[in-house]
Amino acid sequence: MSRFMDVHHGMQGITADQLNQAHQADLAIEGEEGVHFEHAWADPESGTVYCLSEAPSAEAVQRIHERAGHKADEIHAVPFSV
Repeated sequence: MSRFMDVHHGMQGITADQLNQAHQADLAIEGEEGVHFEHAWADPESGTVYCLSEAPSAEAVQRIHERAGHKADEIHAVPFSV
């Protein structure tokens, strides 16, 4: 499994509750694509949301996000961390 960081733009004013609802929507169906969303962060002022996941591919991540109603604008592989 690989790790991915995806980015969503245009979510100005997102609240913690809305972020949690979006994250829960992903978690509800993530297993269907072999994805696991680990964490999500948001900056309501800039409207940027970040999601960290483990998945077989970036395409699998995008399919889950699309089905949950919030397509990612960018998906980046994260091959290692410190």
